[in-house]
Amino acid sequence: MKKANNNKKGNNNNNNQQQGENIRVRSPRKGEIPGIVEQILGHGKLKVRCNDKNIRLCRIPGKMKKRIWIREGDVVLVKPWDFQSDEKADVIWRYTRTEANYLERRGFLKI
Repeated sequence: MKKANNNKKGNNNNNNQQQGENIRVRSPRKGEIPGIVEQILGHGKLKVRCNDKNIRLCRIPGKMKKRIWIREGDVVLVKPWDFQSDEKADVIWRYTRTEANYLERRGFLKI
């Protein structure tokens, strides 16, 4: 006769039944602007339509290039450069669809 396997894998039904789970979303801080990716230009560069109605040429920093894939239509958080702030910026965060919906409901994303 075999012993019952009491692993934690199948015995935790609470994780499957949780509803209304809190979402922790990174909100824009001072000097950061949310935007939507309009075009992928290659070599880690994007065209992003920002919340302040500017279209900026944004670059993806090296630490993000290898970890995060960004596609057209994604909602990103950009930080404009100190000089040429209306033209260029760095991408500092990519939001998931759920997080983007949350930002839109809260009024951070007005595009």
